[in-house]
Amino acid sequence: MKKINAAGWADADAGATWYGEPEGAGSTGGACEYGVAVANPPLYAMVSAGGPSLFNNGKGCGTCYEIMCTGNPACSGSPITVTITDECPGGPCVSEPVHFDLSGKAMGALAKPGQAAQLRSAGPLSVSYRRAACLYQGTKIAFHVDAGSTPFYVAFVVEYENGEGDLASVEIQPASGGFMPMQEMRSAEWKLNSGSPLSGPFNVRLTSGESRKVVVAQAVIPADWKPDQIYRSIVNF
Repeated sequence: MKKINAAGWADADAGATWYGEPEGAGSTGGACEYGVAVANPPLYAMVSAGGPSLFNNGKGCGTCYEIMCTGNPACSGSPITVTITDECPGGPCVSEPVHFDLSGKAMGALAKPGQAAQLRSAGPLSVSYRRAACLYQGTKIAFHVDAGSTPFYVAFVVEYENGEGDLASVEIQPASGGFMPMQEMRSAEWKLNSGSPLSGPFNVRLTSGESRKVVVAQAVIPADWKPDQIYRSIVNF
């Protein structure tokens, strides 16, 4: 566990690199299974892959961090907020205790105006970081149903959770019956293998990672649901 000072910043800095296109979102998709959502609102490509301590076997998907750099002349010294959307499984991501492999856009956002290219070409950086609350203003939690889902196998990616960003549990309730626990899939995706066909509409109950706050998305996945569709709720943490 990293020591945290009074302002919430970790006492030890993290390493930071970047990947993908200079103004891009790193990789379209990534290990958290967000797909093209990483480049679109409300994420706007302000995302990062995490080394093992940040990705945390998928449990870190959706968590948010403030980071800032001061050790390079091109650094602005102002913090930015990024969401963990991918895994960085090798190189400095593994050799350092904490490592952010930022999108090109996020790395550029750490720079002074007009100096993004200089900062991207500077090589690995040392950055200050702290856990931050995710805040997607005006956005509610969404559920992207997996393309392979059937009435016997329901899986979806949970997107845009405010607050802690990670989830302790996800439960689904079909049109008849009680809530059933879903299994996390080392990403932001959760699945349920059912021995019998399940019918919607489905309620989904989410419990946040640390505070154990609970929200229920009522009838968020309709009776006529289809694979590879996104269904938006009217709730958030």
